[in-house]
Amino acid sequence: MRYEGTVYRPPSEAGSLIIQLTIGCARNTCTFCNMYKDKKFRIRPLEEVAEDLEMARRYYSHIKVRRIFLADGDALIVKTEDLLYILDKCHEYFPEVERISVYGAPKDILMKTPEDLKRLKDAGLDMVYMGLESGADEVLRDVKKGVTAEEMIQAGIKVREAGMILSMTVISGLGGKKLWREHALGSARVISAIKPEYVGFLTLMVEPGTEMYDQLNRGEIELLDPYEVLDETELFIRSVDAEGTMFRSNHASNYIALGGTLNADRDKILAQIEESRKRSRFRPDIFRGI
Repeated sequence: MRYEGTVYRPPSEAGSLIIQLTIGCARNTCTFCNMYKDKKFRIRPLEEVAEDLEMARRYYSHIKVRRIFLADGDALIVKTEDLLYILDKCHEYFPEVERISVYGAPKDILMKTPEDLKRLKDAGLDMVYMGLESGADEVLRDVKKGVTAEEMIQAGIKVREAGMILSMTVISGLGGKKLWREHALGSARVISAIKPEYVGFLTLMVEPGTEMYDQLNRGEIELLDPYEVLDETELFIRSVDAEGTMFRSNHASNYIALGGTLNADRDKILAQIEESRKRSRFRPDIFRGI
């Protein structure tokens, strides 16, 4: 296999074979993201991708590859017919594969017809990871996500109606002190409308080299402290209505690990948040330095 630059994948794809179908991110405008700043976006020639799959098969000749993740940032931007070709090659070289997944930018999903997505699902594209980041239009505009909350809902529903598994991410603290309430309530509204199979919370980490890093240094934004992140998360959990959605907040960026299935485990998750507050009162150092 051949890789270009740093390769990113969702935490749940840690054991997957990663194949770069695209390089970088087609939009690359989000103020908080530095993942693809060192790459110029392009779609790789299909023959190169097929060669990588063949090389991977030789390398893993005695290992069953159960999962394949097609990187980089938005593989769904690739033409449907070309994606179908690569999916066919995945199954040709790895007939044992049980799941093929991609990152799906909302705009790319909206550009696909329902028929396109159904064909991709039938060809073996099983799961899409979509970054919601926030369900508040004010926050989405500030971080230059390039889509509205309503477009997020439309994209998420299209994926689910095609029969694919949908995993969405929300970034705690993305609205800062000014818009934390709008961020929590808007995100709850979008997740409630879509009811994805999975929703994961990350916590905002401002990285050097991003526009947000410069904004923070200029005093233009004010970040939430860990206690305020808990307040924001609690408001989301109390407001969301997404029966059957698996909720996780156990990324390395999170201050505490939370988990459960909505809506059934709402009280359990709220109890986890409150217990963290109680422990921090007796142990003020818990969040110190984070």
